Amino acid sequence: MKVVIVGAVAGGMSAATRLRRLGPEHEIVVFERGSHVSYANCGLPYHVGGVIPDRNDLLLQTPQSLRARFGLDVRVRTEVVAIDRQARTVRVRDLDGAAEYDESWDRLVLSPGAAPFVPDLPGIERAHTLRTVADADRLTALLTTQRPASAVVVGGGFIGLETAENLHRRGLRVSVVELDSQVLAPIDPELAAIVHAELRRHGVRLELGAGLARVLPDAVELGDGRLLPADLVMLAVGVRPETGLARRAGLALGRRGGIAVDESMRTTDPRVYAVGDAVEKPDRLGHGTIPVPLANTANRQGRLVADAIAGRPVKLTGRIGTAVVRVFDLTVAVTGWNEKRLRAAGRPYRAVHTHPASHAGYYPAAAPMALKLLFDPQTGAILGAQGVGGEGVDKRIDVLATALYAGLSAEDLADLELAYAPQYGSAKDPVNMLGYVVENIRTGTTRTVQWHEVADRVAAGARLLDVRTAAEHAAGHIRGSVNIPVDELRERLGDLPDGELIVYCQLGVRGHTAATLLTGTGRDATNLDGGYRTWSTATADPARVAR
Repeated sequence: MKVVIVGAVAGGMSAATRLRRLGPEHEIVVFERGSHVSYANCGLPYHVGGVIPDRNDLLLQTPQSLRARFGLDVRVRTEVVAIDRQARTVRVRDLDGAAEYDESWDRLVLSPGAAPFVPDLPGIERAHTLRTVADADRLTALLTTQRPASAVVVGGGFIGLETAENLHRRGLRVSVVELDSQVLAPIDPELAAIVHAELRRHGVRLELGAGLARVLPDAVELGDGRLLPADLVMLAVGVRPETGLARRAGLALGRRGGIAVDESMRTTDPRVYAVGDAVEKPDRLGHGTIPVPLANTANRQGRLVADAIAGRPVKLTGRIGTAVVRVFDLTVAVTGWNEKRLRAAGRPYRAVHTHPASHAGYYPAAAPMALKLLFDPQTGAILGAQGVGGEGVDKRIDVLATALYAGLSAEDLADLELAYAPQYGSAKDPVNMLGYVVENIRTGTTRTVQWHEVADRVAAGARLLDVRTAAEHAAGHIRGSVNIPVDELRERLGDLPDGELIVYCQLGVRGHTAATLLTGTGRDATNLDGGYRTWSTATADPARVAR
C-alpha cells in the first residue's frame, strides 16, 4: 500500500511513524510545505524569550533521521495544491524549484494544521505571527538587530499571553489588546481577574474590550482612536483550520468549519483521512463538535488513523478540551465547559469555588490556588473545572479531567485516594475537598450563593453577615455587612438582623460552619461560595464581566 501524508508536524508524523511500525512493507510519502518537520511549536514563544536558547532543541526529527530510522520519504518545501480523488493522485509543487508533479496514492492522510488568523486592516503587513520555526527565526532576528522597545500583542489567549510574557522577558514594554472583556476565554471572569492582576503586577498593560483598527509605523490605533506605542506588533487572535485543499477536493466540512471526519478519522471519501488542527473533534460533554487545536489530540488522531489504515478497529472518543498555560508566576488550567458556555447553552449547573493550598499548610512554601468546579445539580456529573495559582494547579486539573472523562460524579471526588505527604498535598486533598462541598450541596447540608448573585439578593432584602475576625473585617468587607466572628456566633444570635442572611468568611469554610449553625436554629442562611476572596477578586477587577 502507498500512503501519502500531507503535513509533517504532530498529527502527520504520528501517523507516518505508527504506520511504519504496523506495516514495514508500506510505501509512505510525507509532504511538508515548511522547511522543518516534527518540531515542538509549543516551545516557540520560549525560544523567542530565551528560555530555550538553542533552537535545535525544538527540532525533534529531520527528513534524514526519519528516513534512517523509519524508511520514510519526507519531502520538505513541497506543497500539495490539489487532490484528484478519482485518479488517486495529488498535485505537488516544489517551492524551491517551482516545478509541479503528480504523486499517486492508495490512501491519503490530510494533516494541514491551522493557520493564524490575520485580520484585513490597514498596515497589518507590519504585524508578525508565531506559529512555525520560520516565524520564530524572523522574530528572533528582529529582536536582535532592531532592538524594539515596545510591543503590542493582539489577542489575550494562550499563545498571546505566552508571547507577551516572553517579550517582557526580553525587556520590551508590552501591551495586550483583547476584544473580549477578559483574557483566556476558557476560564470564567472571576478567575480571569487573578490573571489580570498578575499581568499588571509585571507591568503588562491590558487593553480589554478593545479592538484593533490599524497598524501604524510605530504604533497601533485602537477602535476608539487611542494610540499605543508599538515598535513590534504580534498577532495572536486565534487560528483557522487549513481546509482549502479538502474543500477544493469536494470533501465535506463540519459545522465549525473544520474537515468533517468519522470516529475513524475518515472523511466523506473513505480512502481519505484527516487529523490534527484542521479536523472537527467530537465534544464529550455535548452532541456537537469542539475545536481542540492541541498537540496531544493531534498525536492521538495520528496514531489512530494509522491503525485504521492498517485495518484495526479504532474510535476517537469525545474531547474535553484540557489545557494549561503559565502566566509569569501563575499556572492557569482548564478542562470541560466553563460557566459562560453552560449558561449560553441553557444547561443546568452549579458552581463551587475553593481556595486551597498546594500542600499541607504547616510544611514550608505552600502556594495558594483558586479552584472552580462545575457540576450537574441533578446527576452530580462533572461538567468542567478551572484552576489558577502556583504549584499544584496542573496536578489537580489533571485529576479532575480524568474524573470527568471517566464519568465520575462530583461527589466521587471525595473518595479518590490521592497520594499524600505534606510536601505534595494535604490529608484532604483540594480535589477531595471539592467533592465534600458538592456532597454538602446535593444533600442539602448547605446552601450557597455565588459572587455575582450577591447584589441582587441584597437588593431583594437579604442581609450580609461577615463571620471573620474583627481585624479581617476592618481590612476589607462587603458594604453593609454585620461583623460577628464565627466563634462568637452562638452567644450573639440575638444581635443578628432579621430576614435572610448571606454569610461569608474569607474562603468559605467558616461561612459553611456558620450557615449550618444558623440554619439549625431556624434562620434562613446561605453561604457565599468561595467567600470574600472570590467576591472581592471578581468585583475589584475593572475588567470584570457585567452579569
